[in-house]
Amino acid sequence: MNDPVRIELVPLNTAFQVERGTPLQDVLFEHGVEFPCGGEGHCLGCRVKVLDGALPATDEHRRALGEEAVRAGWRLACRCRAEADLRLEISQWEEAILVDHAAVSFEPGRGLGVAVDLGTTTLVAQLVDLQTGTVLGVRTGLNPQARHGGDIMSRVQFAVAGEGRERLTGLIRRALGGMIGELLAGARNDPGVPVRVRIVGNTVMHHLFCGLDVEPLSHYPFESEHIGPGRFKGSDLGWGGAADLEVVFLPCLGSFVGSDILAGLLATGLHESPSPAALIDLGTNGEIVVGNAGGMVCASTAAGPAFEGARISRGMRAATGAISQVRLQDGSFECHVLGGGPARGICGSGLVDAAACGLDLGLIQPSGRLADRRAGLPLTDGVALTQADIRELQLAKGAVAAGLRILLERSGIGAQDLAAVHLAGAFGNYVSRSSARRIGLLECPQELVRPVGNTALLGAKLALFDDADEDYTGLRARVRHVPLGSDLRFQDVFAEAMLFPEGTG
Repeated sequence: MNDPVRIELVPLNTAFQVERGTPLQDVLFEHGVEFPCGGEGHCLGCRVKVLDGALPATDEHRRALGEEAVRAGWRLACRCRAEADLRLEISQWEEAILVDHAAVSFEPGRGLGVAVDLGTTTLVAQLVDLQTGTVLGVRTGLNPQARHGGDIMSRVQFAVAGEGRERLTGLIRRALGGMIGELLAGARNDPGVPVRVRIVGNTVMHHLFCGLDVEPLSHYPFESEHIGPGRFKGSDLGWGGAADLEVVFLPCLGSFVGSDILAGLLATGLHESPSPAALIDLGTNGEIVVGNAGGMVCASTAAGPAFEGARISRGMRAATGAISQVRLQDGSFECHVLGGGPARGICGSGLVDAAACGLDLGLIQPSGRLADRRAGLPLTDGVALTQADIRELQLAKGAVAAGLRILLERSGIGAQDLAAVHLAGAFGNYVSRSSARRIGLLECPQELVRPVGNTALLGAKLALFDDADEDYTGLRARVRHVPLGSDLRFQDVFAEAMLFPEGTG
């Protein structure tokens, strides 16, 4: 690494090095810091306080935060670069977890809680004081199951072969047990203090953690009877020093609509909204919920892993070296590379931007055909998109757009009637709303789209305080699962939604 600077995060007790000049947004998101407005500087959710080092304030900081806060050292991370060694206090880990725009409340409890977002690719665990709601610590990591398949269907295929399921179950239980053990080691001074753990994830992660058979999820109609909550003690999971923990994996809403989406409903309050709204979580599956307090419909679309950079010739996840943004400058592509330096590949948000720019330049036709198939779509530093890459994007965005159309039809709601479209997850946090609309991924007014960050993790934290109904029986009864594979119109709508919109913007 050339000319590195050191960044220390408090109270996470985490330190790492980055290239001098690296935007903080590029590195802090990987450590659990969210950028709810997508880094536009509007929501103030990414505030950090400079404890040591220099992070110059700009007029934009003063307008957004106020002169007094700026003098106290507060800055907007999305508007800063690491030009020197820094010691930063992460504000969102000190505030009560419900200091948030969502209309939720909690009753203080006793002891500690751990909220876990078990993702196909990444893991996040947060330790919470149940009396105050304060987050005491965070641990993040990669899902070790990924060595046996990057996307969930590859992992399902590995699980149904031989002893694959037992291996995947053991890997994830040991990984989460280690993370939770680290969190508790510095905070649980009294062994008698009760600790509860709430885990959310997609249906495949639910089955693999709980030790359930994933074979029904490997073939049509892709339905499993075992979507209820999984309950364990730490001792059941082989967690040694955390043997007395009360562990609940929250229930799924349907096959391939997991408890991460249930948590998303809790986090956004969509299930209590008087007006119709949508929640969309884009990953290997595009999971969608449409409705309001009166009732909801949900579905999962096999979007494919293009939004996560997989199956793209130079695709990669949103990490150092990934092209994360593309815009037009004087008729040419201008690319932002995470962490600075040369581009190693492109992640999902950059892919969507590149396609939007290619459409505006006429280099991609509405059919998806590239003007020059042999040259592809050159971006920068030898990174180019191929015709096959564009087809993968069309499959992914077509599946999501078609799924949303079908659910809106089932609900009798027009896209113009939605009060909000909540876009969840890391991809949703970074993707450009204008680019998503340009390629036909989000067929709704741009102003309705609200990046809402990691709603799975926020919902898991809210569940730590919910003693009334761990099964969420009442909420689940108001959500109807729609199997798109059996919908007679889905294939026709999907074929139409694969096309890119005509015109610009």
